[in-house]
Amino acid sequence: MAATFKLTAKQEDAMQIMASSATRIMLFGGSRSGKTFLVVRAVVMRALKAANSRHAILRYRFNHIKASIILDTFPKVMEVCFPGIPYDLQKTDWFARMPNGSEIWFGGLDDKERTEKILGQEYASIYYNECSQIPQSSHDTAITRLAQLVETTPGSFLVPRAFYDLNPTNKMHWAYKLFIQKVDPDTRKHLPNPEDYASIRMNPEDNLENLSEGYLDTLKSLSARLQKRFLRGEFADATINALFSSENIDTWRVVDGVPPDMVRIVVAVDPSGSGDNNNADNDAIGVVVVGLGTDGNAYILEDLTVKAGPATWGRVVVSAYLRHEADAVVAEINYGGAMVKHVIATAARALDSRVSFRQVTATRGKVVRAEPISALYEQGKVRHVGYLTELEDEMSAFTTAGYVGENSPNRADAAIWGLSELFPGIIKPRREKQEPVMRAPQLYSPSSTGWLAH
Repeated sequence: MAATFKLTAKQEDAMQIMASSATRIMLFGGSRSGKTFLVVRAVVMRALKAANSRHAILRYRFNHIKASIILDTFPKVMEVCFPGIPYDLQKTDWFARMPNGSEIWFGGLDDKERTEKILGQEYASIYYNECSQIPQSSHDTAITRLAQLVETTPGSFLVPRAFYDLNPTNKMHWAYKLFIQKVDPDTRKHLPNPEDYASIRMNPEDNLENLSEGYLDTLKSLSARLQKRFLRGEFADATINALFSSENIDTWRVVDGVPPDMVRIVVAVDPSGSGDNNNADNDAIGVVVVGLGTDGNAYILEDLTVKAGPATWGRVVVSAYLRHEADAVVAEINYGGAMVKHVIATAARALDSRVSFRQVTATRGKVVRAEPISALYEQGKVRHVGYLTELEDEMSAFTTAGYVGENSPNRADAAIWGLSELFPGIIKPRREKQEPVMRAPQLYSPSSTGWLAH
């Protein structure tokens, strides 16, 4: 952000909407379009306009709002748009006090204790940051606190307003129903006061003067699904009966921070059987690293899926095993059977290593295997470290009626095998027993059931 602040043309349009008679305003669109900066600026302006007023900036997870708003956008807004105006940031209860006695509270709706403290007060403004991650029930509870009436001048009151921003998710989301369809998310009946709900789409192309060189090219290199969301700012058609929603993945994604220590790590493999040569038309080999954190949650640490023959993917798997100090390699053996063990054993010997190997057998269909894992995502028990674009594209195509993606979901299958290994209690039948893949020279007998050491 430049040292001096100047609104872009699209931001001028957004400001007109935020100053209109609408009491619910949503800014939606692509990434880095200036939505968050603009709404934080509007909240500060309202706080400075009405002495002793109270305002809330909310997100689903507190650590996200701390990293993105408290430590980033809010101080930038104060420096650029309100230079010379002091404020006191209270780090115990996390609110900023302005010189006129107004307060801006920052909260995460996933923390019951903090939520109760925040919702014990009334506010003149509530800003739902990244509301694609906020459940409708949390929104509905918080909006009841938009009730503070404060004077701006004698006899003139600040109109209570709620602000929203998001990178569009799918058309099943409550924000789409409220602001685009103008219907009640529960009853689907038309809103009695649709004029109160205003919205504007803002995309990165509308904010070019504030973007780093090459940022648009980065967005254009994303998958079609993510370009629709982060570049063009469009709501996606909902996948009927989808097992994995982008909202659940986004809500618990680890971006601004590091995952906890891991108590168990596995490298999961979903092989396709491609050969070393002429494999361009074969499916990729799904390779995904999954860990169980000390907090009891699972973390997708890496997607190393590769389209290559056994010599290559074996090295990828064993290298990941060593780099992450993993506890086991988990591989599905329906395709290739003993070949999978042989590939990993050969790679382990080449790297002078030992690998603990667990084999799993697909006795049920993909969707049946995915359903209990879907429940873990809904509960927030699985978190993605960073943006695993191609894996998430595959997961978005899993539905209760089957897989509707274009290609085989090798990445997603590998992730499901790995998560099933970390949460064996929800998966039946149980996996087969562990077998060591030894470093010492070995002979494999195709007629035997294991490895023979010599």
